[in-house]
Amino acid sequence: MRFRMLTWNVRGANNCDKRKVIKALIKKQKVDLVCLQETKIQDMSKGIIRSLGVGRYLEWGAVDSRGAAGGIVVFWDNRVLDLVDIQRGVFSISCIFKNNEDGFMWMFTGVYGPTLRRERESFWEELGAIKGIWDGPWCAAGDFNAILSPEERNRGGRMNSNMRRFLEIIEDLELKDVPLVGGPFTWNGGVNNQTFSRLDRFLFNEGWDNHFGDVRQCVLPRPVSDHFPILLDVGGGRRGPSPFRFENMWLKVEGIKELMKSWWEGVSFNGSASFMMAEKIKVLKVKLKEWNRDSFGRIELRKNAALEQVQIWDAREKLAD
Repeated sequence: MRFRMLTWNVRGANNCDKRKVIKALIKKQKVDLVCLQETKIQDMSKGIIRSLGVGRYLEWGAVDSRGAAGGIVVFWDNRVLDLVDIQRGVFSISCIFKNNEDGFMWMFTGVYGPTLRRERESFWEELGAIKGIWDGPWCAAGDFNAILSPEERNRGGRMNSNMRRFLEIIEDLELKDVPLVGGPFTWNGGVNNQTFSRLDRFLFNEGWDNHFGDVRQCVLPRPVSDHFPILLDVGGGRRGPSPFRFENMWLKVEGIKELMKSWWEGVSFNGSASFMMAEKIKVLKVKLKEWNRDSFGRIELRKNAALEQVQIWDAREKLAD
């Protein structure tokens, strides 16, 4: 099963023009489940959901804001996910889903962590209580308003008790934190926008990972808000080697035709013509896969590393301004 989820602290969804911007991003990314934090909406409605989501097949659940602060909403395509149960907390909303494609049941928890330190322990206790009622496959996402290490903020510094506590909570809840592609930070603010931190993330447990697998967490450009949208691209949980696919770009590489000819002529088999043809094709596939891995296999890794470096340079330039 392949699907896409998005989490984003939008810093208010109570403005019609802003909702149009949010909807445009959701439509562009073709996501199946969306979690928005800090909606600042006290009474979420179907009309507001339609102005945010895409298509006719939307279902939703929300934690209303407390006055002009907070608020979480989760909405999804009910052709992909069937809601089994929903639980609302002070800092979170949890939905138990059944995949319509394969019947797999799992829980999604959308969170908006408190900004006040005195409320932080209540937030951790709420997450612990959620695990107490559901010990199955679980994915949690949102603005945790916490970081795991000094590397998750541009000011650096030392490991402190708040970081250690967040790390301890993730370990207690048996959740995994996966690398972030596209940049090291998810929030930019403070005096003169000089502070960068990674406050937003997706976390999931082993049961969820074992079923879905092939997960990629990406930072997207932010058209509004001081938080960046985070996309989780779930690639279908494919296990084992990927199927062979000939890439047309290979033919543009100088010398590849001669190399393929040498591979083809370098092996021989005994048997019928069709058998020998099939066996030689198998060998050629293996050779091409090895050649592709050596020639192109690390391009994506290098590209992601370059994007992260650009993000760091961009942050430094902003600090220097």
